[in-house]
Amino acid sequence: MPDSPAKTALETARPRPAAAPPPEPKSKAARIAVASLIGTTIEYYDFAVYGTAAALVLGPAFFPSGNDTASSLAAFLTFAAAFLARPLGVVLFGTIGDRLGRRRALVTSLLLMGVATVGVGLLPTYETAGLLAPVLLVTLRLLQGVSMGGEWGGAVLLSVEHAPPGRRALYASIPQAGPSLGFLLSSAVILPTLHLAGRDGFTHGAWRIPFLLSTVLVLIGLWVRTTVSESPVFSPAATRTTPAPTPMSRFPLGVLLQQHPGRLLLGVGAALGGSAVYYLTIVYSISYGPKSLDIPQNTMLTAASVGAAAGIAITVPAARLADRVGRRPVMLTGAVGCVLWAVPMYASLSSRDALTITGAYTVGLVLLALMFSPVAAFLAELFPARLRYTGASAAFILANTFGGGFAPSIATWLNSQWDSPLVLGFYTGGLCLVSLLCLLALPETRDCEFDT
Repeated sequence: MPDSPAKTALETARPRPAAAPPPEPKSKAARIAVASLIGTTIEYYDFAVYGTAAALVLGPAFFPSGNDTASSLAAFLTFAAAFLARPLGVVLFGTIGDRLGRRRALVTSLLLMGVATVGVGLLPTYETAGLLAPVLLVTLRLLQGVSMGGEWGGAVLLSVEHAPPGRRALYASIPQAGPSLGFLLSSAVILPTLHLAGRDGFTHGAWRIPFLLSTVLVLIGLWVRTTVSESPVFSPAATRTTPAPTPMSRFPLGVLLQQHPGRLLLGVGAALGGSAVYYLTIVYSISYGPKSLDIPQNTMLTAASVGAAAGIAITVPAARLADRVGRRPVMLTGAVGCVLWAVPMYASLSSRDALTITGAYTVGLVLLALMFSPVAAFLAELFPARLRYTGASAAFILANTFGGGFAPSIATWLNSQWDSPLVLGFYTGGLCLVSLLCLLALPETRDCEFDT
C-alpha cells in the first residue's frame, strides 16, 4: 500500500544524520599539518626560551635573595605558574574550538603567546622596578599558560581531522615535533647569544634578545595559520546539539566530565610520565648540571639539543608504525623503556662527561618520542568530535601541568634533600610507571569511528 502524503512529508522533514566528510587530498592535509607544526614550534620556542632563561638568569634578575637555590626555585615556580593557567586555556580555547572552530582558536592562542613573550623581553628587573617586576613577570607567564592550554589540542586536531584514512597518527605526529623543534630553535638563538655576549653580558641584558625575536616568528605563524582551512570534521560536529540538563553542560568541559571522566583521567595518566621526562631533561637539568655538578653550560645545552634532534628524527617513523600496528604497542614500548632508562639517564650526569651525558639523553629522548609520537592521535581518538578539542586538550595539558609544570620545582626540592642525580631518575621512572599502567587500562583506538 503506498505511503500517505502526510507520512511522506513527515519523513522528508525528519533530520538526517550528518554524512561523514570526504577525505582530504593528501597534499592539502600535509600542508595543514606543516602549518600546525610551524605554529606549535613558535609557541614552544616561546615557552622554551622562558624555561632556559629561568634556568640561567631570571632567578637573580627578578627574585634576588642571596641564595641560589631560593632564586632558582622562585624562577621555576613562575615556570609552574604558567602550567596552572593552562586548564583555564583548555576551558576557554576548548569552548572556542568545539563551538566556533579549530582555526579561530589557534590564531587567538598564537597571538596571545606572542604578546606575552615579547612582554617578558621588555620587563624591568627587580633592581629597576622592585616588587612590580616579579608581579608583571608572573602575570605574563599566566597569559603564556592560557595560550598553551589551547595550542596543543587545536594544532593536533587540525592535522588529524584533515588526515587521510589510516594515517591519522602520522599526520598528528607532525605538530608533535613542535616542542622539540621549539627547544632547538631557542637553543640556536641562546647559544650564539651566550657566546657573543658572554655569561655576564647575557645576565645583564642580552637575555632579552630571544624573547624579542619572537615578534618575527609570531608574525610568520599568524600568516600561516590564517591561510589554512577549517577542519572538515568540525562543521557536522558543531551542528549537533545535546540536552543541557545541568549548568555544567553549557560548556564542553562540563559535558566531558559528565560523560567521559574515566577516559579523561586515564588519558592524563597516559601522558604524565612523558611530560616529566621532557621537562626535567629540557628545562631542569640545564640548570641543575652546571649549578650542582659543575658541568659546563654548553655541555648540557648540547646534550639536550642532540637528544631532542634524535627524538624528532624518530617521531614520523614511530607514527607510521602506530598507523600499522596500533597506538598502544608503540606507546607501551616507549613507556617500558622510559621506566627502565630513567635512572641510568640521570645517573650519567655524575660522570660529568659530555659524550656519556649526550648518549644517555639521546636514548631517553628517543624512548620519549615512542611515547609521544602516537599520543596526539591516541588522545584525539578517545573522545567524540563534539568534545574532541576539549577532551584531547584537557588530557594532555593536565598531564603537562602535573607531570611537567611542577617537575622542575619538585626536582629542586628533592635535590636539596638528597644531593644525587639518581633521585631524578626514581622520580621520573615512577611517573612513567603510572603512564604504563594507564596505557594498559585504555583501549586501542586505531580503528575507532572518528567522524562522530
